[in-house]
Amino acid sequence: MYTRSLPVFKISLLALLITQINQVSAQEIDSSTTATLDTIKIEAMSELDPIKSYVDYKEANVTRNGLTKKDIPQTVDTIDVQKYKVYGSNDLSVMLQGTPGVSTSYDMRGDGITIRGFNADTGDIYRDGIREGGQVRRSTSSVERIEILKGPASVLYGRSAGGGVVNMVSKYANFDSKSTIGVYAGSWSNLGTVIDLNHVINDQWAVRLNSEYGEADSFRRGINSRQVMASPSVTYRNDDQTLTWTTQYTYDNLHRIPDRGPYAYNLPKGTSIKQSYAQDGDFVEDTLQVARTDLKYEYAPNWNFHWALSYRVAEQNFDHFYLGALCTSNTTVSNGESDQRYLANGRNNSAYVAPEKRRCNNNVGKVSQIYYWQKAKNTTTSNTFDITGVFNTGDIKHNVMFGADWTYEQREPLLANTNQNNSLIYGFVNPLTGEKSNSRGSGNLKLNTHNYNQATGLGIFLQDLISFNEQFKLMLGGRYDTYESSTSNKLLAKNNLNYKRTVNNESFSPNVGLIYQPNEHHSIYASYSKSFSPFGGSAGVNAVSASQDLALFNAEPQYNIQYEVGVKSDWLNNRLNTQLSVYDIRKNNIRYRPDPTNKPDLWAVAGRHESKGVELSFIGRLIDNVFVRGGYGYTDAKVTADSQTPSNVNKRLALTSKNTGNLFFRYLPSESVYLETGVTYVGSFYNNLNNDYKVKGFSRLDAAVGYSQAPWNVTVAVGNVTNKKYWRSADLPGTPRSVLMRVNYQF
Repeated sequence: MYTRSLPVFKISLLALLITQINQVSAQEIDSSTTATLDTIKIEAMSELDPIKSYVDYKEANVTRNGLTKKDIPQTVDTIDVQKYKVYGSNDLSVMLQGTPGVSTSYDMRGDGITIRGFNADTGDIYRDGIREGGQVRRSTSSVERIEILKGPASVLYGRSAGGGVVNMVSKYANFDSKSTIGVYAGSWSNLGTVIDLNHVINDQWAVRLNSEYGEADSFRRGINSRQVMASPSVTYRNDDQTLTWTTQYTYDNLHRIPDRGPYAYNLPKGTSIKQSYAQDGDFVEDTLQVARTDLKYEYAPNWNFHWALSYRVAEQNFDHFYLGALCTSNTTVSNGESDQRYLANGRNNSAYVAPEKRRCNNNVGKVSQIYYWQKAKNTTTSNTFDITGVFNTGDIKHNVMFGADWTYEQREPLLANTNQNNSLIYGFVNPLTGEKSNSRGSGNLKLNTHNYNQATGLGIFLQDLISFNEQFKLMLGGRYDTYESSTSNKLLAKNNLNYKRTVNNESFSPNVGLIYQPNEHHSIYASYSKSFSPFGGSAGVNAVSASQDLALFNAEPQYNIQYEVGVKSDWLNNRLNTQLSVYDIRKNNIRYRPDPTNKPDLWAVAGRHESKGVELSFIGRLIDNVFVRGGYGYTDAKVTADSQTPSNVNKRLALTSKNTGNLFFRYLPSESVYLETGVTYVGSFYNNLNNDYKVKGFSRLDAAVGYSQAPWNVTVAVGNVTNKKYWRSADLPGTPRSVLMRVNYQF
């Protein structure tokens, strides 16, 4: 679809958009019978209001600068969480399904999210502007909305994989929200209670307690989960409301029997999607604790100071069997788990033999599973501030933001997969009968990994929106980061060996955007932005190996650059909002080891990955009582250069759908009743960079009916109405038809 003449294509598209906008703007739109949505203060609306999830936010916290989204020369999506709670969704990845340019696949350890072709799980998920580090499944029980800033965002947040950042905005004590008590029940023993108490003590103080308890089984036999969340907060504001100070603590615990089976292509014909692969005693427990304090102070007209301090602890403990491959004979497994797959995952010993090939004796036709025990703890301390203000130089207006971020992260993983006698622990499952066996109890575990990783980052940034007049604006921004990461091998340290490695890095990240607003309804932009990821690609705190020879380690950052053009518009007298964008992202400085056998510490640049695409999103009111929300994204993400594996050139990037989209309608025949139906579409994607297995795409139909008459709200939702069979990822099928009923009392 795209060629080297892409800049010419962008200029032509921009000219076409301007022509169409000028034509539409000249037309008068009759608004005599419909109120305009921009008169609604969405932040003050009840989360149970039938139209809230179909009204766009004019601003997004993820941009940090308090500007309207029309003044941001990048794509910004906002998703109201309550819309998905109706269907029982709690996982971030499920809520993002079908979002243009966003691909989601199941990952037992995280969310499995890629944005515009690049992984966002490791370091691009935020909560209230604070990075969500660590290996943990993220609950949305205390989240009001999800914001996505697409494309490189290092100028605002520092290190990044470059596809975009996701910011979850928490529910916190305020002076507008009502209180809610609710219960829900649905398919597969899905039961839970929700308590959200927001109380205004007086004009200065407000307190809030947001909590949820839920239990659920699964359509997969023997799989279940238990969620406990509590989030108290307190907010103070002064008499003239120039200062607001919020302090919040969140405790989130998810205990589950993990659903992490083999890849679909390893299963024999006739295997039921209801078959699970968890062994007796398998479990995963995620515990997240966050304490934050957030101060906003308008110390002069149009000048604001913002400071936030956060301390976050994420723990994931598990003991389970997972994946594996089908034993096709007494000594071999199916091609899906060949030695090449293991070598590609970093096991570069030429004598290495996949564990399954040593376990298949007398177990033909069964899945031979991999075993791991793990305890991992991530601690993140963040301290950030920014100052925003407005001033003029002659006739030119400046909306300026200056700030700094400091973070300190620690990660300490402990892993084991063998007994004290170095024997591998194994498990077997017959996928046709469900018969299971394992050797977990055959001896105490031997610790294979015990590392201690830490990283310190400091970033200083400046951004200025320069308004030459009402039509032409220029966004200029830059950020300077320093970053230090070290890894200590605690097992080597016990033997007095050299066990610690440290790498220092720095980077400058710019962004430039030109904005043309021919009238108040339309904003056309073109932008350039850059992101960086330290040490050739790592976005976490375990960037280097404790045995790495740093003299041979090329530590220059991996970086992404993006070119984007687009238009943001209001139609039908501000009732309908749209975004259309075209982008080109290039990831450079990707690392590999040219000679891993003889020179395991030597790294070189392998090549480049590139993602090009088009995204369209829309939200609002079509006619008086019909609302719409949806979008479509086309993502062409592939390898453009690869010195390590030249055959990968032109192959699609892993876990990235070329096509994603969704379309939902909500109809309100009266003020009390509403009906909703919608389709979520996720295109096919490859499970790995080798492109040797494609997960088929799917379209899922959902529907709901609601009744809202103060103080009661009742909804009944049906997910996957047609009971379509599909795979969410290579190792997890999608949920069959399900029903969920929610009852809420608001006061």
